[in-house]
Amino acid sequence: MPRPDWPLPVRPRRALFATTVGHLLPAVVDNAGGLGLDVARAPGLLDVVDPGDGAGLLGLLDRLARELTVAETEQLRIATDPAADGVRLAAQLLVAPTLAVELARRGVSAEIGLLVEADLWPVYQPIVSLADRRVTGHEALLRGQVDGRHVGGGDLFFLAEAAGWLPELDRVARHAALGGAAPWLGSADLYVNLHPASVHRPQVCLAGTEALAAELGVAPGQLVIEVVESHAVVDRGHLVALLEHHRSLGWRVALDGAGWSSLGLLGALRPDVVKLDKALVQQLPAPGARAVVAAVVELAHSRGATVVAEGVEDEETAQEVAALGADLGQGWLFGRPVLQPAATTDDRPAAG
Repeated sequence: MPRPDWPLPVRPRRALFATTVGHLLPAVVDNAGGLGLDVARAPGLLDVVDPGDGAGLLGLLDRLARELTVAETEQLRIATDPAADGVRLAAQLLVAPTLAVELARRGVSAEIGLLVEADLWPVYQPIVSLADRRVTGHEALLRGQVDGRHVGGGDLFFLAEAAGWLPELDRVARHAALGGAAPWLGSADLYVNLHPASVHRPQVCLAGTEALAAELGVAPGQLVIEVVESHAVVDRGHLVALLEHHRSLGWRVALDGAGWSSLGLLGALRPDVVKLDKALVQQLPAPGARAVVAAVVELAHSRGATVVAEGVEDEETAQEVAALGADLGQGWLFGRPVLQPAATTDDRPAAG
C-alpha cells in the first residue's frame, strides 16, 4: 500500500506562542533570551523571531521539551511562520497545534520517523467458533516496517495521536483492511478497529470507508467495527452517536477489551459483539478471572451479543472460556496474524 504523505513541518524562522496559563510564557521568554532570539510580548501572546537561519528556534523547542512538563506543553499553542495576511493568520491561529503536537511532529518528543518512514500493511488474525473451530471472521491489524525494523500497530497509532495525525492513520488502516481482505474474505466477517477520536462527524469521515466497502463487494453485515473499552469512557455521548451511525449502515459493533469495568458500558453501547480482554482471559482459571468472565458473558448474552475470548493460546484456555459460555475464540492457538489466510473447503478463510 502507498505510504501516506504526512505534513512534516519545515525549519521555522518565526513562531507565535499563546496560552492562558500565566507562568508558561515567561518560561518561553527566559529560554528564548538565552538563545539570542527576538521576543515581542502581548497579553497571552509571544512573537519569537529567529534572526538567523531557524536553528535558534529549533533549539528553543528542544529546551522547552526538556523544561516543560507534558501537561504544560499541552496548554501552550504555537503557530510557526505565521501568515502576514490577517485573514490567513486568523485561520492559522484557529488551528494552531499545541506545543506537545509540534514537538512530536518535529521528532523532538517522539520517534516520528517510525511513522513517517514506515511501509504499512494489514495482517489478519482468525476468529473461530469454539464449538466446532470453524473460522467465522478475521481481525485486521496494521503493521509497519522501517529499515527492516518491525513497528507494531500500537506504536504507529501512539505516534499518530501524538502528532495529531490519528484521523489519517485510522482511515489508512480501515481502507487497507478492506482492500487487503476483499479478494479472499468470502462470507467471513471482517473486524476493523476504529478510534472514536478519529471520527468527528461520521456521515463525512466514514463516507469513504462506506463507499470502498461497497466497491469491493464487502457486505455491510460482514463488517464488525471494534472500539476499545478504554476509548469508550472518554466521550460516551459521541461514541453512542458514532455507533448508531455504524448500525444505520448495517455494520455491527464490537466492544474490545471487556472486563469488570465494562459491565456498565454494555447497556449504554449495546454492542453486537463483546471481546473479552486478553489479559483477563490469560488469568484463567483463577477464581477472580472466572467470576468476571462469567458475569460479562451472562450480561452480553442477555443483551443478544456474541462473546469473543481474546488471547486464547492453548487448548486448556479454549476449553475454559467455552465452558464459561464464550462463543468465539481468537489467539495463537487458532492462528497468528498473517498477510493472507488460506482458503478452507467451506469457502471461509482460515489461519495460515
